[in-house]
Amino acid sequence: MEKMISTQKLCKTFSSGGVLQHILKNLDLEIYEGDFTVIMGPSGAGKSTLLYALSGMDKPSLGKIYFRDEEISDYSDDRLAVFRRHHCGFVFQQIYLQDNMSVMDNILSAGLLVSRKKKEVVQRAQELLSLVAMKEELYHKFPAQLSGGEAQRAGIVRALINQPDILFADEPTGQLNSYASKAVLDVLTALNKDGQSIVMVTHDVLSARRANRILYLQDGAIYGECDLGDYVPNDEKRHDRLTAFLKEMGW
Repeated sequence: MEKMISTQKLCKTFSSGGVLQHILKNLDLEIYEGDFTVIMGPSGAGKSTLLYALSGMDKPSLGKIYFRDEEISDYSDDRLAVFRRHHCGFVFQQIYLQDNMSVMDNILSAGLLVSRKKKEVVQRAQELLSLVAMKEELYHKFPAQLSGGEAQRAGIVRALINQPDILFADEPTGQLNSYASKAVLDVLTALNKDGQSIVMVTHDVLSARRANRILYLQDGAIYGECDLGDYVPNDEKRHDRLTAFLKEMGW
């Protein structure tokens, strides 16, 4: 597999009340194309901070970040914005759809930032909405008229509309019930099976089982790694392997 993202001695420091908080500490990491990588760890370990740094949403205090061997950690804010628009998709726990826009318009507004060919963007939006099993009757609904699972699937389509190289997800099922969570995870699993690279932060073991690679973050550093292989539904050995790994990590 080809390396997509790598870091060298990545550090992130915040100042709180005049005291420096070291969130990420000399972190070396590689993310590979086609992987479904999950980042787990206790609260305060730096999981979301790492996700934002890898995606160019935040800059490191020290160290370097490479995307396909090109350093992005020294990009200007404007250049990072362009990088994210063309290479990254984002799905968050909080579903950031514009309340005054329909599902379709939310998606098109993101797609038209990159492409001026509206017909092609509309066609891709329709294909993606079908892929995530959104009924056509929902395309012109407003976010407040959707269930949590429907809104999150719309958010995934918006994240994919520009054909990102990598999809970043921060607790994407954190506010969903079990039925909606499974639907969203099924979408992510299908996307990864088709080659979509994904990096996801989660506290949920059932969500983590969908990954082929688990990174355990503790005190701002990679504390352990587990290779789960390709996802197979109802694979008890997979569950046991993940459970044993998390127990070893002190989960």
